[in-house]
Amino acid sequence: MDFRNSEPRSEDMLPETATAAVKVVIVGGFGVGKTTLVGSVSEIKPLTTEETMTQAGVGVDDVHGVERKTATTVAMDFGRISINEELVLYLFGTPGQQRFWFLWRGLFEGALGAVVLVDTRRLEVSFDVIGRLEERRVPFVVAINTFPDAPAYPIDEIRGALDLPATVPIVECDARVRGSSRDVLMTLMRYLQSLAASARAS
Repeated sequence: MDFRNSEPRSEDMLPETATAAVKVVIVGGFGVGKTTLVGSVSEIKPLTTEETMTQAGVGVDDVHGVERKTATTVAMDFGRISINEELVLYLFGTPGQQRFWFLWRGLFEGALGAVVLVDTRRLEVSFDVIGRLEERRVPFVVAINTFPDAPAYPIDEIRGALDLPATVPIVECDARVRGSSRDVLMTLMRYLQSLAASARAS
């Protein structure tokens, strides 16, 4: 197929008013909704690398709690959203299975911050994810993806279970809903802005 003379679609082009672009990573354990969030909020057709799960993953991938999942991200998801006329976010969703975590190093490169998606049915899959972000000193917020059958806990209990300081924002969201996913990203932007203001003041 010859792409040399193909024109970009108008909806894929950056707004002419855009003056700043920020890289954000969407991370979390297997099956917490990263691909869904990127897809729901992206203003362009998202790039996904989902593949059908096969017998090869049996005994390798922990599917406890997501037994009905049939596809999984094997490289990354990519989307874009304009926060306002000047600021654009590039969203990179990471693969959830540990056997693909070697890809995270490249995806974290140049990222200003991260969203950690959490499923309260399987909080334990978030421990290593948060540990990796803390090791790399990547600022992050936590978004609790409210699955219909997931138990609801007070925010303070979740903060304690994840061993997070009071300064890290925790919000609830429905990754299927564009407005809800956008609110998560706005929470991250406000958090990053507050960190930058504190750094300037010190």
